[in-house]
Amino acid sequence: MDNIQIRKFNDEDADVVKELFTLGMSEHVPSSFVHVLKQPLTQMVLMCMFCALLTSSKSFLLPVLAVTFCLAGARQMVVYMFNKYIESTLRKDLNNISETYLKGKDSCFWVADSDGRVVGSVACLPAEDAPGCLKLKRMSVRRSHRGMGIAKALCRTVAEFTRDRGYGAVILQTSVVQTDAQKLYEHMGYKKIREFVVPEFLGKILNFTLLEYRLDLQQD
Repeated sequence: MDNIQIRKFNDEDADVVKELFTLGMSEHVPSSFVHVLKQPLTQMVLMCMFCALLTSSKSFLLPVLAVTFCLAGARQMVVYMFNKYIESTLRKDLNNISETYLKGKDSCFWVADSDGRVVGSVACLPAEDAPGCLKLKRMSVRRSHRGMGIAKALCRTVAEFTRDRGYGAVILQTSVVQTDAQKLYEHMGYKKIREFVVPEFLGKILNFTLLEYRLDLQQD
C-alpha cells in the first residue's frame, strides 16, 4: 500500500474506471454458470432430457449432443445477463460519474491510484430504500493489484465518509457468486441482513441471488 493513493475521481479517470468495472463484472461469468448448473431445476431438466432422448433414440450420441447444446445455451444466457447489466450500468451510472456522484455533498467516487494508474474504485451515495444509510457501490480492484489491502482501504474510505456525513450505517449489495467480496465485507464488519432473487426474468429462472450487507457505525 506504500505507493497506493486513495483519491477523489477526476474526469480523466472515466475510461479506466469503466474498463475496470467491465473486467471485474466479466470475471464472474464462469462462477455464475457453475451456480446455474448447481440448481436442482437445471439438473432435473438435463437429466429428464438425457433419459428421454436415450430411451427414444437408443443411442448415447443424441442425448449427449442435446445436453451439450443446452449447456452452451445456459452459458450464453449468463453472458447475456451480465452484458445487459454492464451496458445498463455504463449507460446510466458510469456515463457521467461527476454528475452522479460528485454533485451532492453526501455522495462521492474514489479511485485507488498506483503510480498514476487507476487500479481500484469505490463509490457511495444515499440509499433510496434505507434512510439514514449510504450505499457502497462500484467496488472493484484490478486483478494484478489484489491482495495488497486496496479493497480494505476503499471500504474504510467509504465508512469514514459516511460517519463524517452523520449517517449511521453503510449498506451494499453483492451477488451469491462473489464469494471473495462476501469474505472481504464480513472481515470489515459488515453483517448480512437479507437475500433476494434479482427481479429480472432471467435472474428468476436462474435463481440468481443478491445479498445485502450492512455496517453500523459508531458516531464520535
